[in-house]
Amino acid sequence: MQQAAPLPPGYPWRFQRTVTLDDGRMVLVRPILPSDAPGLGEAINAADADTIRRRFLGGRPQVTPELLAHLTTVDYVTRFALVAIDPATGRGVAIARYESADQEAAEVAIAVSPAWRHAALASALLRMLAEAARERGIREFTGSYFADNRPVAALLRELGGAGQVIAHGIAEFSVALAGHATAADGSTQPTPGRT
Repeated sequence: MQQAAPLPPGYPWRFQRTVTLDDGRMVLVRPILPSDAPGLGEAINAADADTIRRRFLGGRPQVTPELLAHLTTVDYVTRFALVAIDPATGRGVAIARYESADQEAAEVAIAVSPAWRHAALASALLRMLAEAARERGIREFTGSYFADNRPVAALLRELGGAGQVIAHGIAEFSVALAGHATAADGSTQPTPGRT
């Protein structure tokens, strides 16, 4: 019997949750682990061209052990990532992450598999990611995206922001993590809508 790998220091258990989506499906959301590297590599290699274009603002990155280690080994403070897993198959269906640009701002990115879009999964991940960020002193999310990416524009509107086109159809955004609601468990969460 193979023994499970120990959890990394500071693993934030409280961000492990089962989330019911708008269409009734459920996903397990949890902080990323280094052991997610093989699955993430498979997901990047198997992703459709549109998902790759939207997530990486261009072509598919070369999937190397170094890239996968960087994406899956985080400190859960300045670098934080959540994965959403289909409980029926055990496969990852979405990932959301932030990386601190400075003490109070972090770049955010979300990718959702096509079959799991339009069920408010991105919104749920964004709310959880914002909750984690605020607890760690981050007050602002930033990022870049293709200006024609309607789902990102919709998420920005939910946060009360909008992007500004800078060049070649690329837009940048900066959104304060304000507008809080108190959850049933007493934690504060941003109050974006759902996509």
